[in-house]
Amino acid sequence: MHNGPARDRRAGKHEVGGGMAGEAARNVARKLIDAHLVAGAPVPGAEIGLRIDQTLTQDATGTLVMLELAAMGLDRVETDLSVQYVDHNLLQADAKNAEDHLFLRSACRRFGLWFSKPGNGVSHPTHMRRFGVPGASLAGSDSHTCAAGSLGMLAIGVGGIDVAMAMAGRPLSITMPEIWGVRLTGEPPPWVSAKDVILELLRRHGVSGGTGRVIEYHGPGLASLGAMDRHVIANMGAELGATTSVFPADAAVREFLRSVGREKDYTPVTADPDATYDVTDEIDLSRLEPLIAAPSSPGNVVPVREVAGTPVSQVVVGSSANPGLRDFAIVAAIVKGRQAADAVSFDINPTSREILVDLTEMGAVLDLVTAGARIHQAGCLGCIGVGQAPARGRNSLRTFPRNFPGRSGTEEDAVWLCSPETAAAAALTGEITDPRDLGVPYPDPRLPSRSAVIHGMLMPPAPDPDAELVKGPNIASLPDFEPPPGHVDGPVLLKVGDDVSTDEISPGGARALPLRSNIPRLAEFTFVRVDEGYPARAAETGEHVIVAGANYGQGSSREHAAITTRYLGVRAVLARSFARIHRQNLINFGVLPLRFADPGDYERIEQGDILVFDTKTSDESGEIEEIIVRNRTKREDYRLRHGLSPRQADILRAGGLIPKIKRERSIKRV
Repeated sequence: MHNGPARDRRAGKHEVGGGMAGEAARNVARKLIDAHLVAGAPVPGAEIGLRIDQTLTQDATGTLVMLELAAMGLDRVETDLSVQYVDHNLLQADAKNAEDHLFLRSACRRFGLWFSKPGNGVSHPTHMRRFGVPGASLAGSDSHTCAAGSLGMLAIGVGGIDVAMAMAGRPLSITMPEIWGVRLTGEPPPWVSAKDVILELLRRHGVSGGTGRVIEYHGPGLASLGAMDRHVIANMGAELGATTSVFPADAAVREFLRSVGREKDYTPVTADPDATYDVTDEIDLSRLEPLIAAPSSPGNVVPVREVAGTPVSQVVVGSSANPGLRDFAIVAAIVKGRQAADAVSFDINPTSREILVDLTEMGAVLDLVTAGARIHQAGCLGCIGVGQAPARGRNSLRTFPRNFPGRSGTEEDAVWLCSPETAAAAALTGEITDPRDLGVPYPDPRLPSRSAVIHGMLMPPAPDPDAELVKGPNIASLPDFEPPPGHVDGPVLLKVGDDVSTDEISPGGARALPLRSNIPRLAEFTFVRVDEGYPARAAETGEHVIVAGANYGQGSSREHAAITTRYLGVRAVLARSFARIHRQNLINFGVLPLRFADPGDYERIEQGDILVFDTKTSDESGEIEEIIVRNRTKREDYRLRHGLSPRQADILRAGGLIPKIKRERSIKRV
């Protein structure tokens, strides 16, 4: 398939050089970073700029990206390849989603993107199959963009406006991460698979254990993991808070590309002998057992045997976390000739049409359907609360990446994350079951050597700068945000705890997701899962502050969580720590993210306290690090750190990234 214009015309390949004589041995992550570095020094903690070869957007975030491109006045994307997927808002309960799809199709024509039609497949595995190139860089407006690291790509999830900037040919600015080398040995025993590998890392390190790091997997254990197994692991690196995850592009990657008809795109990307890492860990795959993440955090991991016997009312297989043909085929093989338990809703969420074709030709669809499974269309769906919402308080086992409170579409949900093997066992027994206890041989389904390829669902670029953007009534213009006032004197309108996710700030689900291109309407849902009265209080109060615990803004890259809070009057967020993507999203939309110098000061502030401080973060050099915040209610002072680079400080002074771009254009015209 045509991969779009490429800087290296040899089938879109991207060369990642080996070490030169006298040069220190480099790992895969450093090779990828060095090959794309255009600004800064690759020293952990320093800000660097990366050239981006490809971009990925999906419909829940892509509508804003396209509006941002229009606001920038872009004629055509400057990347080698950019793809717009429609995989989230597939439920057409009214006209909103259908109109968004028309808008996205018109924007692809206007700016020169590929367009993946609704129902073609989930962006991450589809991109991996059709466009992934070892050695290339990829920025995506979805936090699970990191899944492409399974192919030896440098794939980073960021906010939509950062993707828009990359599409406009600007470097992607990130903080240079540490490289965390995870050495794999042995091979997984029967009934243990790739999901258990990443759950083991989450069991050890929790949802913020990868913050400020790239996770690189290496070692002899890689030989037992195919490319789609690696996808499972790389995908959920986002749940560790990692900047991204990378695997070498080796024989397993070459075989994968051959199976999808793209062996010509293979380029080896491997670590130099004696390459070292900033941080190290090791997993003996042969010692793993089936694991499961209990409600309501991907980091709440326990052995399946410890919770065996817990009743289950729903089992869902699919999503971007377990998207490979093998993940569905193993479930079909386990349930073949048997029937799902009476009280279980057994749901299959195919990740692409190609997967559905392959499963059909294998006879696996017949095995699933006769076992009681319900087959849904290819897309994200239940993963982001659009369909398959579970009953209140009943346990739902899912092969998904996230189980944040309410993400399923049910407020009082109880979602568990597990492997396909554990999911299939629960579907048959009606309770959480260690699949080793099923008493049957571990299946070994025969997978086709060549995967199905469907060309018709992907529309190639046909750029027309004069093409009209088709805007339905639900497509609202981006709000105009003014620069910060220089001084804040406002109340703490909301105080939240640790690990608040963007699902809790700006929820998904069938009610809110269709409003992603309508910020005024979407703002009405802001924080309603935490405090139903917040939107009304914010609209009445105006400028205010939010106080949060550690890892604020974990999870989805949705920039709506920053835009809607800014729209409702948030000028600053004071937190113990921030998730990487959300912190940058706050900066991009003119909200000052501040960290407590003394984390204990978090406990001293109460909702309703009036805080007073100067929002001028620094002089023009961007070097002043601390801000003193006065609690006028308690007559106390707190020291807070902004950690802004000069570039980020400049964005904040302008009121956000779009105002900054407009200001620069005005200066150039003068």
